[in-house]
This record gives sequence, structure tokens and C-alpha cells, in this order.
Amino acid sequence: MTAPLHEPTAEAAPSAADEAAVASADAKAVQGRSLGRIAWERLKRDKLALTGGVVVLVLIVIALLAPVLTNLLGQDPNEYHENLIDPLFGTPKGSMGGMSGEHLLGVEPVNGRDILARILYGARISLLVGFLSALVAVVLGTVLGVLAGFFGGWIDSLISRIMDGLLAFPQLLFIIALVSVMPDKLLGLSGSSVPVLVMVLVIGFFGWPYIGRVVRGQTLSLREREYVEAARSLGAGRIYILFKELLPNLVAPIIVYTTMMIPTNILTEAALSFLGVGVKPPTASWGQMLSSALDYYQSDPMYMVVPGVAIFITVLAFNLFGDGVRDALDPKGSR
Repeated sequence: MTAPLHEPTAEAAPSAADEAAVASADAKAVQGRSLGRIAWERLKRDKLALTGGVVVLVLIVIALLAPVLTNLLGQDPNEYHENLIDPLFGTPKGSMGGMSGEHLLGVEPVNGRDILARILYGARISLLVGFLSALVAVVLGTVLGVLAGFFGGWIDSLISRIMDGLLAFPQLLFIIALVSVMPDKLLGLSGSSVPVLVMVLVIGFFGWPYIGRVVRGQTLSLREREYVEAARSLGAGRIYILFKELLPNLVAPIIVYTTMMIPTNILTEAALSFLGVGVKPPTASWGQMLSSALDYYQSDPMYMVVPGVAIFITVLAFNLFGDGVRDALDPKGSR
């Protein structure tokens, strides 16, 4: 007799929960990452850039809260303390420029004003000029750079020649001459607000050709890409292509160049105040403090060291953060 054949055992059908788990796992496996998320993950791995970014945020908070911080310290940036000054030499009494529990960074020679309070208020001027002049340059450079790169022809030639002329112009000398002849009151502003406004406008105006060249070059490259040609073939107009196809792809280089431009503007403001054409006394400025310290660098070196270190740390933090942002937004980067 032939042995009976065994019927194959039917496998159990997967449950709905198992199917949902498999589908969820597959979705996670193929889930894409946005460009912003990729950039953030790259930036998080750059410890120097994150350190620079934290320092920048701290400086911004300090500048915004300078009146509150000085009140907590019990110091006024313009209050004189002649009793802390040696009447014979005009230098602070004690060591390290008069540093004490009451005056943590010492006091200025001759008048005895608290250096820490003036450093905090000086941060407001430096960051204000740095950010606002960068904003002016970015707006002008982006608009004119996109117009030159996208439309080409005589528009490109005209804007390019204007950029060449501004790049060859002696910016520092022009600012010195302009600030020197500015009236005490302008557009409803008075005092130190007038030179601050002039510095913001002039530094920003002479700074836009740098970013304008970058934006123009990127626009020339992007306007020949396939997605732009596809938009044209579908009947998209120039305005749509500019705002929907080109500008979103220009955000990365604009952000990178802005982070590089701000420390340069801060140094320019410090140089102008050092030369005596920036903000006027008694308004605190790091460059102005360095200029005043030239007469006391031997007898009171801390008066020069403190504002110099403030400028150095600020510029270094912005540069480290800018380098990290540039690497994070670089699509060809391997980090």
C-alpha cells in the first residue's frame, strides 16, 4: 500500500499589526532628509562652529541687555570715579588697571569710568553696525545680482560696471570725509545716532558689490539648470522663475556670505571709531576705547587689552560660525 500523502500545512496569514509594522519600517528606511536637516546634522558635528555660534548668541544677548546688566552691576558707563585715579599720573589706583570686586575689569585712566559697563554698551554699537550694514548689503547685492545674472545683456553690463567702480572706490576715505561733514541732526536723529546711521548706510552700500558678484555668478549657473528650463517650457513667467526657482536656491550662499560679512563690518566700525570718525564721546565704542588707550599702553596696558580682546573674540566667533555654516550648506561636503 502506498503511504497517504500529507497535506501541506497552511502558513498563518500575517496579522494587520504585523503588516503595519513592516510598512512603518519600510517608510522609515526610505524616508528622505531635507536640506535643512542635513545641514543642521553637519553643523552639529562641527564643535568649533557651534562654539562660535554660542558665543555670538551670548554677545547678542549682552548687547540687548546691556542696560539691565549694568544696573545689576551698579555701574553707569558714563559715571566718573576720580577718587580711583592717581592724581599724579592719571592712571587707576591699584594693580591690573584698578580691577576690584566693584569694577571687575578696572576703570579708565583720567576719568575712572567703569570699563566693563563701557564694554557692554560698546557691544551694542559694534553689533548694530555689523548687522544692519550687512542687511543693507545683502538686500542690494541680492536684488542687483539676481537682475544682472538672470536678465543678462545691457542690464548685466551696467550692474557689473557699477560693481567694478564701487570695488575700486576708497571706502574708508569716503566714510571719513562723509562723517566729518555730517550735521549734528539728520532725519530726526541726533548725537551718536547720526554717525551710526551714516556708517550703516555707507558700509552697506560699499559692501553690496561683494555679495552681488557671488549672487550674479550663482544666478548665471542656476538659470541654465533643467528645472528652470522645465518651468519655462510649462509657461512659467520670469517673476515666477525668479521667486520660486532661483531665490530659494540662492539662500545658502547668501547666508554664508552674510555670516562672513558681519565681522568685517564690525572691524570697519572699530577702525572708524579708532580714527575718531565713528560714534562720538561719551557713547561707548570698542574702537574709541582702543584709540584712547594709546596714551596709556605702557602705564595701564589693561585699558588696551580689554577692548582688544572683545573685538578679537567677537570677530573670531563670527568667523568660526561662518566657516561651519559654509561647510554645512556645501552640497559637495563630506562631513
